[in-house]
Amino acid sequence: MHNVRKITEDLFYIGCSDRKISLFESAYPVKDGMSYNSYLIRDEKTVLFDTVDKICAEQFYENLEVALDGNHLDYIVVQHMEPDHCALLAEVVKAHPDVKIVCSQKTVGMIKQFFTFDIDSRVIVVKEGDTLNTGRHEFQFIMAPMVHWPEVMVTYDKTDKILFSADAFGSFGAVNGNLYDNEVNWERDYLDEARRYYTNIVGKYGLQVQMLLKKAAGLDIKMLCPLHGLMIKENIDLFLEKYDKWSKYEPEEDGVLIAYSSVYGGTESAVSLLAAKLADSGVRNIKMFDVSITHPSFVLSEAFRFSHIVIATTTYNAGIFDSMETFLHILSSHNLQNRKYVIIQNGSWAPACGSQIKEILEKLKGTEILDDSICIKSTLKEEQIALMDNVVNTMVKSLGL
Repeated sequence: MHNVRKITEDLFYIGCSDRKISLFESAYPVKDGMSYNSYLIRDEKTVLFDTVDKICAEQFYENLEVALDGNHLDYIVVQHMEPDHCALLAEVVKAHPDVKIVCSQKTVGMIKQFFTFDIDSRVIVVKEGDTLNTGRHEFQFIMAPMVHWPEVMVTYDKTDKILFSADAFGSFGAVNGNLYDNEVNWERDYLDEARRYYTNIVGKYGLQVQMLLKKAAGLDIKMLCPLHGLMIKENIDLFLEKYDKWSKYEPEEDGVLIAYSSVYGGTESAVSLLAAKLADSGVRNIKMFDVSITHPSFVLSEAFRFSHIVIATTTYNAGIFDSMETFLHILSSHNLQNRKYVIIQNGSWAPACGSQIKEILEKLKGTEILDDSICIKSTLKEEQIALMDNVVNTMVKSLGL
């Protein structure tokens, strides 16, 4: 049964959601599923914006034919070549052999990597600022390389002021009936997953996101239509503000993220005391995660949110305990910058992880190590409480409290 949704008089949502998926890209937990968005314009000329993941093939094919309503499919705009958006491209071309494919030059090469159909005879290569007129609508193409693949472009509908934003402004989570942010409490219920999506999928490419934001600043945008998540009408300014902070690696909030791993409980006991002392000193924004239990995508998202981060772990095989080493690698590979850190190391007989943690963090631009003086030998000792108090005082002062 088709599930076509009318967005405007001639724009239709023909995407779908997968609620059975547990790991998006075999990497990120998505307890609320995942949406794959595709859009069709039915003007004097018809335009399909991207396809969907193959898991939704049957639903998509039916949606497309119903939305076309007997019309010829004139154009497919390929904004992003990741298979969750282009998996069905060859089948659509087979069903509509006269269709023209509109894309960037780099996309042409990628299409040839994924598919064997003849792209050269049907491609319309566009570059920055090129337009496509379909009758009532005029679409402007804006290159967005490395947001988050090199071929990416976004499309601005100059007529209805809609930005088809590819993977920018996307979010984890299925579409649950409501298509738009103004139909839900978006900031309360959806922003966290939008942040987690950005930080994990796009987060490394802050400079490139800044370039796209500068281009978007010159557009009058009435709605964002991303390839994942809800369409954004009401929270456009808020979302743009968040993207600006995230891509500049500026903290959203003053607060303390405590990321720890603990084998036998000594490190956990120490950071629990630290958290209590911070709270008693007036810190009201504290999050704690055991990185051995919590998936790193959630911890990374919070690291982008908070201004201060405590890294606490034990020495293991003369290095950093495995789960913390994994998290630190992810933190580094996503290029998190401009954060203030406290390092707490543990080691029952040969503490060695503290210097290794410091070496990883100091490679990130704007890193400031506030304190790395606490070295636990199995458990925190009474004589070390003064060191803990010094750490608390340093963090409270740094937070401006």
